[in-house]
Amino acid sequence: MFAILKKEFNSFFSSTIGYLIISIFLIATGLFIWVFDSNFNLFNYGYANLTPFFELMPWIFIFLIPAICMKSFSDEIKQGTIELLFTKPISTRAMIYGKFLGAFSLSTIAVIPTVIYIFSIDALKQATSIIDYSAIATSYLGLLLMIGAFVSISLFSSVLSKNQISAFIIGVFICLIMFFAFAGLSTYQIFASEIYGIEYLSLSYHYKAMSRGVIDTRNIIYLVSISILFLELTKVKLEKLRQ
Repeated sequence: MFAILKKEFNSFFSSTIGYLIISIFLIATGLFIWVFDSNFNLFNYGYANLTPFFELMPWIFIFLIPAICMKSFSDEIKQGTIELLFTKPISTRAMIYGKFLGAFSLSTIAVIPTVIYIFSIDALKQATSIIDYSAIATSYLGLLLMIGAFVSISLFSSVLSKNQISAFIIGVFICLIMFFAFAGLSTYQIFASEIYGIEYLSLSYHYKAMSRGVIDTRNIIYLVSISILFLELTKVKLEKLRQ
């Protein structure tokens, strides 16, 4: 697994890909948070917290992570190099988790510089304002768990097509469904009752709960479970290719 992780990590940073992805993320985030006149602008928000930042993150990662992962397996399948991986003394699960950790690490590295935003709002806040650092820490934990879910979904999408663009589109579509669709359905009266529990199937419900600074093991378990579910679905699909 660690050999695959090292290979993935080196592939990101031995070329400009890793640096380009991190740069795009930081530039896009900076523009929305500080420059563009939008709901995500911290100046427009008027409060000393990073709520707009955490509301923006799903929109960026829904597109960025499928772009990172789109060739993880689709390229290997198209070029036939997946057969070489199958001949190596490594389990399918270890192969998948190695690629997962590679993409997750790159995404996490991209997020780390945004910690400076905490110091920025601290410098800009009024003397009477208080920053809830524990809520920010919980929000970052929720963000990392959401990233893990998006990475696992995107890896699964990558085994569904030999074409990178198709894998990207499938990844974006599933991420959108998992994050927004169930929450959207719960707004309709027919599904509004808690009996159906539609809202609880949404990634956004659990992510937003953590973004409010709420540490609830149910939210953590759900987000981790989604990651494991799609990684196992990826394993099932690869095992079929291996036979």
